Amino acid sequence: MPSQRVFALPRQQSLLLPAVINPFVQDTKLSKATIIKCFLQGIVLVPLRAILISLVLMVTWPVAVIITFKHPLKGAVAPMTGWRRLMCQSVMAALGRAYYFCMGFRVVVKGKQVGSGEAPILAVAPHSTFFDGIVCIVAGLPSTVSRVENLATPIFGRFVRCLQPVLVSRKDPDSRKNTIQEIVGRAKSGGRWPQVLIFPEGTCTNRSCLITFKQGAFIPGVPVQPVILRYPNKIDTVTWTWQGFSSRTLLLLTLCQLYTTVEIEFLPPHIPTEEEKKSPALLASKVRDIMAKALGVPVTDHTYEDCRLMISAGELTLPMEAGLVEFTKISRKLNIKWDNVRKELDGFAAMASSCKGGRITIKEFASFLKLPVNPALEELFALFDRNGDGTIDFREYVIGVTILCRPANTEEVLRMAFRLFDIDEDEKITREEFTALLRSALGVSDLNMAKLFKEIDADGSGFITFSEFQAFAMTHPEYAKLFTTYLELQRYQAIQEATPGELQLSGSGENQEDSTSDKKED
Repeated sequence: MPSQRVFALPRQQSLLLPAVINPFVQDTKLSKATIIKCFLQGIVLVPLRAILISLVLMVTWPVAVIITFKHPLKGAVAPMTGWRRLMCQSVMAALGRAYYFCMGFRVVVKGKQVGSGEAPILAVAPHSTFFDGIVCIVAGLPSTVSRVENLATPIFGRFVRCLQPVLVSRKDPDSRKNTIQEIVGRAKSGGRWPQVLIFPEGTCTNRSCLITFKQGAFIPGVPVQPVILRYPNKIDTVTWTWQGFSSRTLLLLTLCQLYTTVEIEFLPPHIPTEEEKKSPALLASKVRDIMAKALGVPVTDHTYEDCRLMISAGELTLPMEAGLVEFTKISRKLNIKWDNVRKELDGFAAMASSCKGGRITIKEFASFLKLPVNPALEELFALFDRNGDGTIDFREYVIGVTILCRPANTEEVLRMAFRLFDIDEDEKITREEFTALLRSALGVSDLNMAKLFKEIDADGSGFITFSEFQAFAMTHPEYAKLFTTYLELQRYQAIQEATPGELQLSGSGENQEDSTSDKKED
């Protein structure tokens, strides 16, 4: 009996699936009994709380106007001092607490907040709702990072001014650089400025994990005090993510509760080491690990860019979660940018649009390549299918195309393939030459290659030039890897015929071919 070809599929632990697949979904299910209870309580609570909130806002707005009167927000801005700062820390903070009390929030504070001289930066996580602003009130109205547009918001824009925020403008190309400079200046002011409070995750999650921390808060290299948030309620009416209840629904549900508990815990400040001072990414990772341990949740490498891919997946009629790839990790490991991942999503959608759940089976894989299922295709599919479940998701597709296919898509490989097709060596591939080799290679006698040939023959001349062959391969890298896989199988079979029963390829040898694995340097 001939020996079987055994090829190893070594998998980097760092590229395996994260502990939490989708941290951007809010899947709270409300029973009929819960809905009825909320309705009955809301009949009384919602109008009463609306009146109380309005009264608090009526008092807060003129106080905010007085505090910010003739105080500049741009240019040579100085920190508030004297009576302005006193009113912010006492009157505005008290009104802020009254505002959240009227909404039914019960605040539990743990730990001790240190001053700006000891820890200039407050890093708050997990960020899961618009109600998280309550931490600003509890922390004594520290500075925040805010968009310029928020200042123009009626009523609330005046409240934001009291925080003397670090302003971000999407219209200003230098905004990111200026924002970082301002954060560094305030963090190293020696206590002149209030603490800077930042939500380093940069977007809302469902609190099941801590996603990648943005580096902005950690660039100054100063001590950071971690602040963690918990909402230990029987019914989750606060989580506001990319999939789930709308903001209006959450606000209404929260107002219908007798009370909503929020726990704010100030952890001991983290003093960065010399190595962490030089590396914002290292400092951000260290602070995140400390907070995750205190919360008892895992960390993942998801980020806001994953949310953008989710939206794109939805626009391509795929399940939104199909776009999740842990962008921070994928971009770092594979040296790939967001725009490139977005382009790969288009290719994946072309295969998976007819599949339920946004996962490709080998049938869809073969259909997209306009090829029948054959040994070479099965081996290529197995290389893509990292977890061996018989399907390929978008994350596996991106890793496969980047590690397996694009390295095989070299001019040398393409010229070798072109020469095999070009039987009469006239620098052109006719339909007969094209069909003859593919029939032989794939072992299918009735294969109709008309559609594939027409797709490669861009100018419709009836033959394929190398430039057309190369252009097609660049936009369809799977074919290059399929070709090299076929050559490996042919070479293996030839060796087996020469030395039957003596050779068995495995992943344990020192000369294992890189093309049969997705191994990449960590």
